[in-house]
Amino acid sequence: MDYRVIKENDLFLLTDLSGDVTANGKGHGLYTKDTRFLSRLELKVNGEKPDWLVSEADENYAMSIILTNPASERDGVMLLWPQSLELKRTRFIYSGVLYESITVTNMHPQPSTLELSISLDADFRDMFIIRGFQNGKVGARCGTKLLEQGLELAYQGVDGLSRKLVVEWASQPAEVREDGTGVELIYRMSLEAGEANSVELFLTPVIGEQQAMRHETQQALHELKSSYARWEQESTAVESDLPLFNHLYKRGLQDIRVLLTDAGFGSFPVAGLPWYAVPFGRDSLIAALQMLPMNPEVAKGTIRTMAHYQGSQVDPWRDEQPGKIMHELREGELANSGQIPFTPYYGSIDATPLFLVLLAEYVKWTDDSSIIDEMAPHIRRALEWIERYGDRNGNGFVAYYSESSKGISNQGWKDSGNSVVHRSGQFAEAPIALVEVQGYVYQAKTSLAMIFRKRGTAEWVAWAEQLEAEAEALRERFERSYWLEQERYYALALDKDGQPVETVTSNPGHVLMSGMIHGERAEAVAKRLVSPAMFSGYGIRTMAEGEKAYNPMSYHNGSIWPHDNALCLMGLNAMGYHEEAKTVIEGLLRASCWFENYRLPELFCGHSAERGKPVRYPVACSPQAWAAATPLVFVPAMLGLRLDYPSRRLTLRPILPEGMNELSVRHMRLGSGSLDIRVTRRNGRFEYEVMSNTTGWTIEDSIDS
Repeated sequence: MDYRVIKENDLFLLTDLSGDVTANGKGHGLYTKDTRFLSRLELKVNGEKPDWLVSEADENYAMSIILTNPASERDGVMLLWPQSLELKRTRFIYSGVLYESITVTNMHPQPSTLELSISLDADFRDMFIIRGFQNGKVGARCGTKLLEQGLELAYQGVDGLSRKLVVEWASQPAEVREDGTGVELIYRMSLEAGEANSVELFLTPVIGEQQAMRHETQQALHELKSSYARWEQESTAVESDLPLFNHLYKRGLQDIRVLLTDAGFGSFPVAGLPWYAVPFGRDSLIAALQMLPMNPEVAKGTIRTMAHYQGSQVDPWRDEQPGKIMHELREGELANSGQIPFTPYYGSIDATPLFLVLLAEYVKWTDDSSIIDEMAPHIRRALEWIERYGDRNGNGFVAYYSESSKGISNQGWKDSGNSVVHRSGQFAEAPIALVEVQGYVYQAKTSLAMIFRKRGTAEWVAWAEQLEAEAEALRERFERSYWLEQERYYALALDKDGQPVETVTSNPGHVLMSGMIHGERAEAVAKRLVSPAMFSGYGIRTMAEGEKAYNPMSYHNGSIWPHDNALCLMGLNAMGYHEEAKTVIEGLLRASCWFENYRLPELFCGHSAERGKPVRYPVACSPQAWAAATPLVFVPAMLGLRLDYPSRRLTLRPILPEGMNELSVRHMRLGSGSLDIRVTRRNGRFEYEVMSNTTGWTIEDSIDS
């Protein structure tokens, strides 16, 4: 990555590799509530920008950067020899405050005198303006105010909210200058050989009258580290004899932690950094679904957050209807003043059935049936939305059509404008019924029916029977309408005229997870996903090589998305296609070697592995929630773990990737207890040992294929 980013809750900092925020940076700054509160943070020594040596943000919650000085001369006199100083910048975010420390150490054998300057500014620009998506009417700066131990930069927005950046310091600078582009803090130091001196700053965004409480630095850092330690302790512990997988798993777990945010209803994962650190229906729901075997509490916070923002009215501006689950929530100036529809925006066709899928799967994993009573009104409204508003063509399939003038035209997870394309090269016209969405609806209805039936009362059983009948009718319609006999595969979608979009894509792979397809057709999908046209060697492509619209460098028409692979992987495991699942895992493991910190990005290009290392996609988010959660999905797939909820039976059919001969899984929560399992490869066969089972579930071998 050519940037560094740290985040805690809903505050994040994006800088260049030296730790600076500059005017020509790619959106660098300190952000919260979709507003940039810091647009400039530049460090100089004697007026010169230091050279960076090491730049790390490995632990997500803290950034550490080591720099050194260039030569500094005046009138032929050497003021500072080059590389005579070590400058260490460390920063972290805790409880709404950015803590910044700069330690200067004199490495020269003689005393050194220097001037350290820190330039700061805040433009309070809306995220949508920064990214070039939208312009609009905005507010005005209100000047700079000096405080007893700091200063304040203020702004009054057109949405009626005042915004301030409060900058405090631990030691008084020698000078505070206003330079027309913000303020400059000047510190003058005289250091003996080996002597060090530090500057500490505390930057706090303030909206309205709300202001974060600053803590003592070491206490804040201790609390932050402790929260990460608790997160790791509360999550499933996984270890293998393949270091690459261990690195990837731990990175994914850490990245999910940094992406957690609490909007008042429990922690849930925002979509990704830097541009989607917001509640995001589809992304948050899928990431929480991926996380269930590792930390099911994430699902509860996600479910409650989505339920809170569930649609309540017909509002074409926001593509909202009653019962619909939101797509994306923004809280910046443009959204608050009604200039964009993201308050929240509901233009997502899959978030509503995914909300129901996550809810049902959460109950299966945790036995927390109380959430069904809590969510019953939201379940009913979501199901009513599927039947009343989702079926736009009256053909029994859930389809999308954007009514908002500033909405999203394609409303599945492949939401770019060219992602649903016929083999002729013509774009499909809405209403569009995506193949995977029908699978999500089927899975939601069948899974909820299992849970409702188990409750036993006449009312719940009747509801279960209704859902089962609806699901079976959907399955029959689906097989008639989406199966392409000549292609031996399923269509990507049905267009407005009910015609199949025959382009071969990864989307049908998601349907395997639903249990809606079986037999030869399920096998055909499984085999096609790992065929040379679809599988690059590093992962499943979004579109098959050879299709007219195929482009390995495109966003959705030939690229590789780890989460897309993960959902296919969940389906392959659920349907017993373990060799194909192993192929996908091995490809993503190979790909991860080439990315910084073994972090799978949001997406990468779909070129064949035979050409060399994976090709980066230039604007991919990293870390990104559903990409971070992808290696966590490897674990149940490597165990071959499948749940039979009504009978409370758990089946295992382990299969490990090449290079891994031992896998240990501890404290995997299921039901009211947990599982500890060890898998080993002996003479080419896989054996497992259940070291502990307090779940109340029965464990059985699965000896299929």
